[in-house]
Amino acid sequence: MKKTGQIKFLCILSALCGSFVALFSVNSSASVQQIGPDLYAYISENDASANSTFLVSGQGILVVDTGLNAQEGRKLLDEIRKVSQAPVRWIVNTHYHPDHRGGNSVVGPDAIVISTAFTRLKAANSTQEKSVKETVGPKALVLYVGEHEVRIYHPGPAHTLGDLIVYFPGEHAIATGDLFLTNSCPAMDDGDMENWIAALDQMLELPVERVVPGHFELAAKSELQHFRNYLADLRDQVKRMSSKHLSLDQIQKQLSLAGYKDLRQFPKYEATFKDNAAAYYKQLEGRKAQRQQQH
Repeated sequence: MKKTGQIKFLCILSALCGSFVALFSVNSSASVQQIGPDLYAYISENDASANSTFLVSGQGILVVDTGLNAQEGRKLLDEIRKVSQAPVRWIVNTHYHPDHRGGNSVVGPDAIVISTAFTRLKAANSTQEKSVKETVGPKALVLYVGEHEVRIYHPGPAHTLGDLIVYFPGEHAIATGDLFLTNSCPAMDDGDMENWIAALDQMLELPVERVVPGHFELAAKSELQHFRNYLADLRDQVKRMSSKHLSLDQIQKQLSLAGYKDLRQFPKYEATFKDNAAAYYKQLEGRKAQRQQQH
């Protein structure tokens, strides 16, 4: 993943539905911030509901993530309508967790919904069956919303098995979904820690100035770098101690992450240093078991 063009994409048109536990609950102020010509970041007042990004044009509006439920979707749509009365024609769901897609039917009931195949499979009762299958070659899905270019990437397994990243090259902005949370530990789904870090490295290679995280405050590239460094440091420590046959409990006790004490942790949602170490340890153990089966 050294160049933008080296990330393949897989997108599928999907409608929403499904269930999952909403994640975080830290109080913050709701805000809509213009982060580029016609591009806006919606930072939810409810941290259990995802942030959103919307791009406005005369041909329609593109929205990245729609919040936890109909109520949160209505809040988002109300803010969109303060900017434009154009129809919401496209919705990108960054992954399957319903705090990112629960407002789809309110925000854009007639919109085309773009997600990965994995997200579509996890979303029950899908009503839009038309799909765009994987292209041949390492490409991104590129949309043109009015005069604005939008690049949508599937980096492979990361936070989940089906994440999307939405990059706005003209605005030097990116919407990350839960691949990045501002000043916070993530909760880890059944993704891939090492590929997650590679996806963050790819984002950091882009000329990005504004980062819309899955939750919490709008961020700059420096916070994205700090988050990436945390995951990489944790990866290296767990991998090193695991290779010495230390148990998970021993590894968790010996973690040295003082440089990241500013990151918020959420024990209730398995979003702590120890939880992140356990998730990666499980991935390493799974790989060991696969290698043993192959021999």
